[in-house]
Amino acid sequence: MILSFHPCYAAGRNILCAGRDPGAEEFAAIKEAQAVILPQGCRKTLYRMAKENCPYVFPNYEARFQFPGKTGQLHLFQKTGTPHPTSRIFFSVEDFTRQYPGGRFPFMFPFVFKRDWGGEGEGVFLVDSQAKLKEVINEQTRFESGEKSPFILQEYVPSQNRSLRVVIVNKSVVSYWRVQNALNSFLTNLSAGADIDAASDPNIQQSGIRSVLNFCETTGINLAGFDVLFSNADPAKPLMLEINYFFGRKGLGGSEKYYDLLEKEIDRWLFDLKLSVK
Repeated sequence: MILSFHPCYAAGRNILCAGRDPGAEEFAAIKEAQAVILPQGCRKTLYRMAKENCPYVFPNYEARFQFPGKTGQLHLFQKTGTPHPTSRIFFSVEDFTRQYPGGRFPFMFPFVFKRDWGGEGEGVFLVDSQAKLKEVINEQTRFESGEKSPFILQEYVPSQNRSLRVVIVNKSVVSYWRVQNALNSFLTNLSAGADIDAASDPNIQQSGIRSVLNFCETTGINLAGFDVLFSNADPAKPLMLEINYFFGRKGLGGSEKYYDLLEKEIDRWLFDLKLSVK
């Protein structure tokens, strides 16, 4: 029996576990299942229950839960030797001011400030002056509100105002550039007004795809959207920027096309395991 917790994938048995931890019913069903299909929004508790009690689980979220947040991803890039922009992690504003008192900084202006959590450019700022840094640090202090919250300072990599999004869905790969043409924004998120360009520089795109596939082979990730930079100074070298376990579907043709692709790839994943699809 194939067990699906995904609301858009019909299997031998379907259970919805959104917004709650799994219980006895989910445990019994997982123990009985040959394979388990999980939603992108599954909790760590559901993932662990599935991994510990069923031999086959899709997607593979080991890296997601072992290396959470942007700081966790940075640790994963370092552990796997994956090229990425030079970055420093700080556990709080207090940690930053202790390490860099008196206005000293780990990078020259401009550099990038990133909160540990947030997508579509949320909590990401270009710091191009002392005044901007003060503004960002004051905002982070308010954000912490007495509870320490990690953040990252990262070198700014000039990259023709674009980033490469590479989406991995099991064995399917989709790539496209996100190009920011607005002069007042450095973010290349579609939500920040960036445009989609799937055609330009196919050879560079292939370089980014190879980098992502090598990374996925090492980490086991089989469902995610990866952001890759190519520096103006060294356009032949892909730099891994972020992993998005929740990613937009506009560049994939919209939600309907994405779910069609996801269903096809789950079917293929099961077929490769020699399991009945439904």
